[in-house]
Amino acid sequence: MTHRSRKGVPSVLSDDDLFLFNEGSHVRLYEKLGAHSRVVDGVEGTNFAVWAPDADGVYVMGAFNGWHKTSCALHPRGSSGIWEGFVPKVGRGALYKYHISSRYNGYRVDKADPFGILHETSPRTGSVVWDLSYEWGDASWMAGRGRRIAGNAPVSVYEVHLGSWRRTEDGKPLTYRDMAPLLADHASSMGFTHVELMPIMEHPFYGSWGYQTTGYFAPTSRYGTPQEFMALIDHLHQRGIGVILDWVPSHFPGDEHGLAYFDGTHLFEHQDARLGFHPDWRSYIFNYGRNEVRSFLLSSALFWLDSYHADGLRVDAVASMLYLDYSRKKGEWIPNRYGGRENLEAISFLRRLNEEVYKHHPDVQTIAEESTSYPMVSRPTYAGGLGFGQKWDMGWVHDILIYLGKEPIHRKYHHDMLTFRMLYAFHENFVLPLSHDEVVYGKGSLIGKMPGDDWQKFANARTFLGYLYAQPGKKLLFMGSEFGQWREWVHEDSLDWHLLEYPLHQGLRLWVQNLNRLYREESALHEQDFKPQGFEWIDCHDSAASTVSWIRRAETSGEVVLAAVNFTPVPREGYRIGVPHGGEWRLIANSDAPYFGGSGFGVVSSARAEDVPFHGRPQSMVITLPPLATVYYKSGG
Repeated sequence: MTHRSRKGVPSVLSDDDLFLFNEGSHVRLYEKLGAHSRVVDGVEGTNFAVWAPDADGVYVMGAFNGWHKTSCALHPRGSSGIWEGFVPKVGRGALYKYHISSRYNGYRVDKADPFGILHETSPRTGSVVWDLSYEWGDASWMAGRGRRIAGNAPVSVYEVHLGSWRRTEDGKPLTYRDMAPLLADHASSMGFTHVELMPIMEHPFYGSWGYQTTGYFAPTSRYGTPQEFMALIDHLHQRGIGVILDWVPSHFPGDEHGLAYFDGTHLFEHQDARLGFHPDWRSYIFNYGRNEVRSFLLSSALFWLDSYHADGLRVDAVASMLYLDYSRKKGEWIPNRYGGRENLEAISFLRRLNEEVYKHHPDVQTIAEESTSYPMVSRPTYAGGLGFGQKWDMGWVHDILIYLGKEPIHRKYHHDMLTFRMLYAFHENFVLPLSHDEVVYGKGSLIGKMPGDDWQKFANARTFLGYLYAQPGKKLLFMGSEFGQWREWVHEDSLDWHLLEYPLHQGLRLWVQNLNRLYREESALHEQDFKPQGFEWIDCHDSAASTVSWIRRAETSGEVVLAAVNFTPVPREGYRIGVPHGGEWRLIANSDAPYFGGSGFGVVSSARAEDVPFHGRPQSMVITLPPLATVYYKSGG
C-alpha cells in the first residue's frame, strides 16, 4: 500500500516555533522537527518535519511506500525553510529517509533525519520512527544531584568508552542493559562519583569513538534502543552514580547521509573551506552565525539533559571553536571583522549555550575541553566569561606526564613541571583529566609511561595518583588506568580485566579505591577545589630530592590534610616538615603500604609536631617519606 502525506493537516509548528527557530532561539526544536507520532481525524500516523530551505522538493520515503523517492511529498512552511507533512498509518519502528531535490544543479540526495531519535546500526544509514516513552526511577537522584556535582563536592569521574569497556566472551560489545549493572558495580565499588561516556550520539565510523557525530539527537543503536540507554542512565542514578555525556558541537563528518551539503548547499557548515572545513579531522565546521544552526545545536544540548537525565555535558574541542586559525597556516583562515583570530560567532554561541543550559538545568555542569589560555572559560557570562562550569586542565596533564616519563634521577631538572600549575590553578574551575587522549596513538598506557622495572612502574603510578587526588581540582581517570592496563587502549577490544589476578594490578586498584574514599570523606580534599584558600605550599623548592609537600584545608570545619610526595626511589628518613599547628598528625594514606603493592618502608601511623621552626613555620614534625610514594597526614585543626 502506498502512503502519501496529507495536505491541509494542521501543523505541529506554531508561528512562535518558526519565529524562534529562524531567530536562533528555539532550544527545544526536537519536540517539533523530526518524526513524531500523531493522530489526525482519528487516523494514527507520523508527522515529519525537516529544515531544507534551498530544496525545491522534499519527500519522505521508507518501507511504507516501497522506498519510492517522490510519492510522499512534504510541504513548505512559508519562508521558514521547514518542510512538513503527515503520513497516515506509519508508526513506531518504520524506517525512513528524506529524499531532497535541490533547486541547484539538479542535486538530489537521500538524507537521514537530523532530528531522528533512532537510526539504523551502521553501515545502514536510515532513520527509525520511535518514541522516548520511559518510566524513570531516579527521582531521588534527580532531586539532589546538584549538590553532588557542585564546586564544593567531591567529583571523581570515570571516563568510559562503552564499546570497549567490557565485551562478551565472543568479543562483542555489551548492550546498554547488559552494561548497566556491571558498570554501576565497578564505578560504585571503586568510589567514583560520576561516569563520563565518550560520545554515544550516533556516528557512522566506530573508529571515530563517537567524535564524528551524525545523529545529534540519537544514542547509537550499536548497543540498543533509546529506552535501553535510558535504562543504563537510570540504573547508574539509582546506584548513586552521575552521568556526564561527551557532546561534539565543534565539527561533523561529511558522510552523504549526514548534515553535510544537506539541501544542495552548505546549510549547516560554512561554504568557504577556510571557515567550514577542519584540516585535522577532515570534517565540517558548523556555521555558528546562522540562526537556525544555533537553534539546532542548542536544542541538541538541551535534549540530552531533558530526555536522558544527563548530569552534565563535556563539550569537545572548544579551542577549535574559539580560534579561526586553529591548526591553520597563514592564508588558510579568514580574520574576524576586527582583524583578529577569535571566532566571534562561536564565542557568542558558547555563551548562549551555557546560559540556556544553566537556565533550564541549574543542577548540571558544562565542562570545556579547552587547551589554550583563553581567559575566563569557566567564569559567568555576565562577568565576561564563556559561562562553562568547569574546564579541563590540559596544560597540567601535558606537563605532569612529561615529568613522570623521566628517570627519577633526572626529575630534579624538571621540578617546575610539578609546581607550575599552582601559578594559575585558580584562574578557572579545573578538572584534572587523565583521559583517553593520553593512552592512544603511541603514547602508551599510564603504566607504560613510567620508568623502571615493574615494581617501580606501579610505585610511580601510585605516587602520581596520590599526588593527583591531593591537588585542587576535580578528578578524571580513563578506564583501565585504575588497575594498570599495560596495553594502550584499543577501541575494538575489551579492557584486560584478567590483570586483576596479579598482585600489583590489584594493589593499584585498591589504591585508587582508597583515594576515591578519602576524596569523598575528607572535606579538606574537595571542599575548596576551586578556591585558593584551600591550598598552601609547605615546600615546593626541594628539586634536589624531587619532593613536594602542601596543605589542603576545609572551608567549613577548618580541618587540614597534609600531602607529601617523593618522586624518587630514595627513602627520605628523618624528613622534617613544617606544619601549621602542633599536636598529633595521623597518617591516613600511604601509597607505599604493602596492601597496595608497596614496600612498607619505615612509616609510622602518626607523628607529633614539635616547637622546632621549619619551612617558615613555628612548628614541624619528622616523618619517613618512603621511596616513590605519596603520604597524607591529617590534623583536626
